[in-house]
Amino acid sequence: MTAQHSATLSILPEAAPAKAPAARDSRPLRLITCGSVDDGKSTLIGRLLWDTKAVKEDQAATLKRDSGKQNDLGLPDFALLLDGLQAEREQGITIDVAYRYFATDRRSFIVADTPGHEQYTRNMATGASTADLAVLLVDARAGILEQTRRHATIAALMGIRQFVLAVNKIDLTHYDRAGFERITHEFREIALSLGVKQVTAIPMSALKGENVVYEGKAAMPWYDGPTLVEALELATIRSSQAVGFRLPVQRVSRPGESFRGYQGTVAGGSVKPGDSVAILPSGMVANVTQIVTFDLVRNAAVAGDAITLVLDRQVDVARGDMIVSIDSQPQVGLSFDAQIVALQPEGIQPTKRYWLKAGTRRQRVSVQPLTLLDLKSGAWNAAESLPMNAIGKVKLSFDEAAIFDPYEQNRATGAFILIDPDTNNTVAGGMVTGKQATVDGIHRDGNRVILSLPADLADQIMASELFASRRHEAEVKRLTAAEAAQFWDDAASDI
Repeated sequence: MTAQHSATLSILPEAAPAKAPAARDSRPLRLITCGSVDDGKSTLIGRLLWDTKAVKEDQAATLKRDSGKQNDLGLPDFALLLDGLQAEREQGITIDVAYRYFATDRRSFIVADTPGHEQYTRNMATGASTADLAVLLVDARAGILEQTRRHATIAALMGIRQFVLAVNKIDLTHYDRAGFERITHEFREIALSLGVKQVTAIPMSALKGENVVYEGKAAMPWYDGPTLVEALELATIRSSQAVGFRLPVQRVSRPGESFRGYQGTVAGGSVKPGDSVAILPSGMVANVTQIVTFDLVRNAAVAGDAITLVLDRQVDVARGDMIVSIDSQPQVGLSFDAQIVALQPEGIQPTKRYWLKAGTRRQRVSVQPLTLLDLKSGAWNAAESLPMNAIGKVKLSFDEAAIFDPYEQNRATGAFILIDPDTNNTVAGGMVTGKQATVDGIHRDGNRVILSLPADLADQIMASELFASRRHEAEVKRLTAAEAAQFWDDAASDI
C-alpha cells in the first residue's frame, strides 16, 4: 500500500459491526472544543471531519499539499482544516474561533474550535456562549492545567452543563489507565464545584483516531465507554422553552395606516393568536390577534422564529421593549447581580459607566465589581476591579428599568455585553444571575406597612380567608414594572 493511500486507510481501526439505524435528530448540536494550548483541539476536530467524511475531495487534496511533509503515520496535518489564518499556521496555534459542520447518520453538528492561549480567552467565551456541550481536552501527559480550569469555568458560567473530558495523546503515555483515571477524578471534582454533574471521560488519540469516530479497543481494552461521536450523538440540546414567551422588539412595522406589527425573533417560549401578553417595561397588556412571517400567517410561533406580532389594541411599543407572556414574566428592576468575563486590557473599572447591550436593548449601566475568581484555588476573593480575562461577580445599576431572565433559565434574555462608550470596544461579556432588591420589600410609613409582593403571591394572599375578613383595612394597588422599580428606589432613599 502506498503512503498516499495510507493517509486514509492504513491506520484506522476496523469498523464496528453495523448497528440498527436510530431515529435522526433534526436539530444540530452545537459544541465547542476547549482546553489549554497544544492539547490537540484543532487536530481532534480535523480528525472528526476526516473520519465522518465531511472533508471534500478538493479540501483533502489541499490539506495534503499544505501539510508538506507528512508525519510518521503518513497522515496530513488535520489542524489545517481548522486553522485558516496565516498567523495560526505560522505559529501552530488557534487564534480565532473556527466553526465547522459535520454530520452522522443520527444527527448533525456545528463545532467551534476555540483558542487555548490565555490572551484569546475572549474568543473562547464567544464560542461557548451558543454551545450545548463542551469537549474539554487535556494532554494525558500534563494533566489538568490552570487554563483547563479557566475554560471549564467559563463554559459552566455560559450555561453549559454537558462536558466531554477528552484525555488526548494517551498513546504518548503508553495508554496508561491509572493516569487517565487520576485525571478523570480530578476533573470531576472541579466540575462538581462548578455545578456540572454530566461528565463523560474518554481516553483518546486524536492523531491516530482512537476513540474519536472509531473504537480504540485494540490499544485500550480496559475502556468500555463510548467514542467521542457516540457521546455527541447522545447529548441533549438546551431548550428555549423553559420560560414563558419572550419577544425582544427589533422594529415596529407600519407599512400602511391599517397595519401595525412588532417584529423580532422569539427568544423563548411560544405564542399563538388569542394569548394575552404584557409589554415591558411599561407593563401594558394586550392580546395577540395575528402572527405574520415573510410569506404567511402562522397559527403559532416558538423560540427561534422571526415573526411580526399584531396586537388587538394600540399600545406604546418601541425597539428595545420586550413582549412577554402575561403569566410568566422576566425580572424588571434597576439593579441586578451578574457574572462577567473581562475582555479588554483595561479591564472593568468601578468608576466608569458603560453601555450594556442585551438583545435589542441598550442602556447606561454602572458596574460594581464584588468578587474575583481565583482559578488556582477556586475561591471567590473580594475585588475592586477586574483585569483582562478575569471572571468576576458584579452588581449592575441602571438609570431606567432593565429586563432580564436569569441566564440559567434563558440564554437569550439573560446575557449581555458591556461596551466602552469612548472606544465602542466590547469590554466584557456577562450573564445575569438574578435581580438585586434595593430594600427588603417592607416599608413602614407612619401607621402603615407597605408590602411589595409578586403578583401571583399577592393574588393568593388576597384570596385567603384571613385577608377577605379584613379586606376593608387594606389598600391594594397594582404597579407596572417601571412604577414598582421607581417606588422602591424612592423608598430606599428615604431610609
